[in-house]
Amino acid sequence: MAGMGSQMKMLNQMRKVQKELAREIVEVEAGDGAVVIQFNGEMKVVSVKLDASKIDLDDISELEAWLQAAIRDGLKEAQDMAAEKMKPLMGGLGNLGL
Repeated sequence: MAGMGSQMKMLNQMRKVQKELAREIVEVEAGDGAVVIQFNGEMKVVSVKLDASKIDLDDISELEAWLQAAIRDGLKEAQDMAAEKMKPLMGGLGNLGL
């Protein structure tokens, strides 16, 4: 069983990684730049930009599809980035079911 010192060290490392993830940004676009969404490593939306010149308001379903695609892709990229950053810590957690 790990001692308290190593558990505290692990917690501190996890907090450090979480702070890094909050600053890491992934950017995805859809509709050839009509929709650009940025996510951080905590899967939170940082910014949403729409290019009105590329959006046909008479076909709002197209914009909805682009938003859906950008959100899906952005969350996937943010999750992959977070998993990659957390990977070194996972070995130290042992069999905690995480």
